[in-house]
Amino acid sequence: MRILILGAGATGGYFGARLAQAGSDVSFLLRPARAAAVREHGLRVRSPLGDVQLAPTVLTADQLADASAFDLVLLSCKAYDLGTAMDAVAPAMRAGTTLLPVLNGLAHYPLLDDRFGADNVLGGLCFISAVLAADGVIDHLDAPARLTFGERNSSTISPRVQALAAACTAAGIDHVASTDIAAEQWIKFSFLATLAGATCLYRSDLGGILVRDGGENFISGLHEECLAVAAASGHPVPEKAIAVARRSLTQPGSAMKASMLRDLEAGKPIEAAHLIGDLLARARVLDVATPRLETVWVALQGYRPAA
Repeated sequence: MRILILGAGATGGYFGARLAQAGSDVSFLLRPARAAAVREHGLRVRSPLGDVQLAPTVLTADQLADASAFDLVLLSCKAYDLGTAMDAVAPAMRAGTTLLPVLNGLAHYPLLDDRFGADNVLGGLCFISAVLAADGVIDHLDAPARLTFGERNSSTISPRVQALAAACTAAGIDHVASTDIAAEQWIKFSFLATLAGATCLYRSDLGGILVRDGGENFISGLHEECLAVAAASGHPVPEKAIAVARRSLTQPGSAMKASMLRDLEAGKPIEAAHLIGDLLARARVLDVATPRLETVWVALQGYRPAA
């Protein structure tokens, strides 16, 4: 596969570096400043799964139209940057090119389908805790780094999904080629909305919430609300997945916090509308009571990024 990665930030940079390290044909579409830095210093990853330093193929917007066709475009931007991200990759979306978004939540799919056609957009998600450090190195903070992807309107493993799975296998990337990507997405959506909602509301990691009187009850109750929305949407989360998520969310002393809280603490824009607001809107349409989710949404609407 010829793969184009938009950006070389924490998520796209990590998975793109792993694919390129294994010999996949990977190019990175970067803004001029980031492109210059990567050309000068290389793409660098610090990870408990092994460090990476390589000199990848780098493209800027003015070079994209003249590039050869890509089989796959990986989109891992923040939700609030989706509009500019779609504009950036549009010249690469030619006949036969597939888009794989690994954004949080689900609100981006109607926009991507409208712009590029639903048949050209796979379902995808990822689990990774990583940040782009001040020195330009991607810091992978914990061992999990998994991609999940699949056809959204079929239970088959299509040739394009098989090809991506093969590339991930060669790169040693933990991955799932799913025959029910919607189920996988709702498992993550319900978990992440709980994690982001609780940690952002209380400005604390999970361990700091759990030691408070009523903290565990709030987290568990918020998770139940998110699970109820998933079930009412036609995608009930399996009991095994619920148990795994609940253990993670209520682990005493856990230092886990959502990336949305890291962004909030840094004064950056956050994905509150894409995650919490969208899930709450679905709950209201489906007449699912979500008082804790309502509380989180009211609180987060008061946040303003630093200038």
